[in-house]
Amino acid sequence: MSAAILKSHEKDLGGGFVVRRLLPSAVKQAVGPFIFFDHFGPIDVAPDANHDVRPHPHIGLATVTYLFEGAIDHRDSIGSYQRIEPGAINWMTAGRGIVHSERTPQDLAGQPHRTHGLQLWAALPKAHEEDEPSFTHTPQADIPVVLLDGAVVKVLIGTAFGQTSPVRTYMQTVYLDVALQAGRELRLEGLPPEAAIYPISGDVLVDGVALVPHTMALLEAGAAPVVTAGGGPVQFVVIGGEPLDGHRFLFWNFVSSSKERLSQAADDWTAQRMGSVPGETEFIPLPKAPLRPPA
Repeated sequence: MSAAILKSHEKDLGGGFVVRRLLPSAVKQAVGPFIFFDHFGPIDVAPDANHDVRPHPHIGLATVTYLFEGAIDHRDSIGSYQRIEPGAINWMTAGRGIVHSERTPQDLAGQPHRTHGLQLWAALPKAHEEDEPSFTHTPQADIPVVLLDGAVVKVLIGTAFGQTSPVRTYMQTVYLDVALQAGRELRLEGLPPEAAIYPISGDVLVDGVALVPHTMALLEAGAAPVVTAGGGPVQFVVIGGEPLDGHRFLFWNFVSSSKERLSQAADDWTAQRMGSVPGETEFIPLPKAPLRPPA
C-alpha cells in the first residue's frame, strides 16, 4: 500500500486548542511541497473559549487553510482581510516575510460553535523563498467538483480527474478532498511523484488495508491505490507534488533553505521589523528555544 505510515502527535496551540500534527516527520520532512500538516477538530467550542491566534510571522512558505466547519477571520500585514469559511482555499505566500492573525469572527465569539479544518504549509522553491508576500482567497464556488460513481472529488489544488483548480502554485502540487459512499471504491491514478492519503472521517481502506484515524499513508512513487469506504461513508484528503529542491530548515513559523536566514528572521521579529497587522496591538513573542537542527 504505502512506503510508510506517519503517526500524528498532539500540539496545544494555547487556550486548549489542540491540533494533530503529521508533518514534518522524522520519517519524511515533506510530501511534495507540503512541509507542515495540522488537523484540528471537529471541536465543540464553548462560549468562553479563546482560540484566537495572535499576530505572528512567517517566511519562506505558503500557508494553506481549508475548513470543514466553522469560520476564521484572517488579517495580515499587507492589508488583507478575509473571512475563511468551509470549502474555500486560502493561500498566503509569506515569501520574504508576512505577519498575520487568525481570530474567531465576531458573530461566533461568545457563542457555542464547531470548528474543524486543516492547516498546511507549502515550502516555497528556493527561487521564490524571498518573493513579495501575497494572499489569495479562492471561494468554494470556484473549486472544481468531480462527480464519479459513488465519489465526490473536490480538486482544491492542482489537476485531477480531468479538472484543474484555479489556485496558483509555485511547483506541481495536488490537494484533493474526497468523499466516498459506503462500500464504494476509487482508484487514484496519475498521482505526482510524492503523495499521501489522510483520513478525515469513516473507515478508510487503502488497497484493502485499514488506515488508522489520525495517521497518514505515504504512497510509493507511481502507485495507483484503490481507496475503499468500509462500513459507511468516508472522507479523506490526498496531498502531494514534485519533491522539494533540497532540504529545508524549520524554526517556529519560519522555513528556509538557509539556517542563517532563520536567524535573521528571528532577529527581525524580536525587533518588530517584519510589519504589523492593521488594527492589532497583540503579537506572539519569539520562542526562547534555539534554532532546531535539520529535521
